[in-house]
Amino acid sequence: MNFLPTAIEEYAEAHTTPENSLLAQINRHTHLKHLQPRMLSGHLQGRILSMMSQMLKPKRILEVGSYTGYSALCLAEGLAEGGKLITIEANEELKPTLENHFAQSAFNNSIELIIGDAKDIIAGLEGPFDLVFIDADKGNYPLYYDLLIDKVPSGGYIIADNVLWSGKVVTEVDPADLDTKAIVEFNDTVHADPRVENLLLPVRDGLMILRKV
Repeated sequence: MNFLPTAIEEYAEAHTTPENSLLAQINRHTHLKHLQPRMLSGHLQGRILSMMSQMLKPKRILEVGSYTGYSALCLAEGLAEGGKLITIEANEELKPTLENHFAQSAFNNSIELIIGDAKDIIAGLEGPFDLVFIDADKGNYPLYYDLLIDKVPSGGYIIADNVLWSGKVVTEVDPADLDTKAIVEFNDTVHADPRVENLLLPVRDGLMILRKV
């Protein structure tokens, strides 16, 4: 899922503001205790999320897919005063880990964790959300986009992770590979949608950044 040469990626990270101590702790915990640590946003991508959030100063952020809380805490760094971040996680077993990580942060009172099926939860959430980060089950990316686009105001942003899907998006897609088909559909839908301007960044596994016009 990393497309840059290792030496270039290491150089980029070495010349990027380092993680704070809590993020470094979450990074280490995730790699030691969880089976799929590559799902973590990590240092470079985390700083991109933080930088974008700090530029936008969003009042309301929605994250679809919390994992161990790393990306939520990066996004929360840019919250406007009195702002709120809602993060949705499908895996109930991650709830204690997430609550523990959030409790150690300065943003604990600004973060609302919701455990459950994002498809059902998003439909019941009231917008607007100034910034949305999608990093959940890939097969539902097109559905999440449909559910969320009207909850983002003009000038708001949606960021979606894993849109290069380990390079599978530029290979012949196996009809049985539903996740890759969904990512390709999501990318094509976003690119053809006149309601947004979009930029696909080849960072880690690909970030699609789109702005509602």
